[in-house]
Amino acid sequence: MYIIIGSVVGLLFILVTIISIYHNKFQFCIIKIDEAENNIGVLLDKKRELLERTRPIIKKELKLEEFLEKINDWDSNNFNHFEINSILKDCSYDLFKLLDENEKLYKSEALVSIIEELNDNEDMIVGSINYYNDNVVEFNKLVVSFPSKLVAFLFRYKKKQFHNNEKREMYEILNEK
Repeated sequence: MYIIIGSVVGLLFILVTIISIYHNKFQFCIIKIDEAENNIGVLLDKKRELLERTRPIIKKELKLEEFLEKINDWDSNNFNHFEINSILKDCSYDLFKLLDENEKLYKSEALVSIIEELNDNEDMIVGSINYYNDNVVEFNKLVVSFPSKLVAFLFRYKKKQFHNNEKREMYEILNEK
């Protein structure tokens, strides 16, 4: 009788230990993912602000009525970071296309300064997205592997979405093996 009770208590202890260890791993990944999302949000806000600062300069220099009107046409509260990043990439593409077509714009020191800030900002966005994706890979590995899969089921953790297709494809290849 004591052997059965001891075995049950031992198994319960092992089960609780496994759950707490893996739940902590999930929580650590979630904290890092949230941190990366916050950084991406701040950087995307900065990118939008920088793009908005280019508008009056370019409108004045090229005597345009409209430029990068997409920035005004949406409210960032209605979109997630994935969608905002896509919209801002399109705006950046339009800006750099216009710069390539009109080299006289490079004479404006204010515009050149903004472009440099925009390039630095883009590098930081890429770094933050890579950090986010690396942590999503770790989180998704925990969701699909044993014994953490049991913890994911208990706490209803689901796979998270990647910021770009490169990491998603790499993860799917690893998942198939």
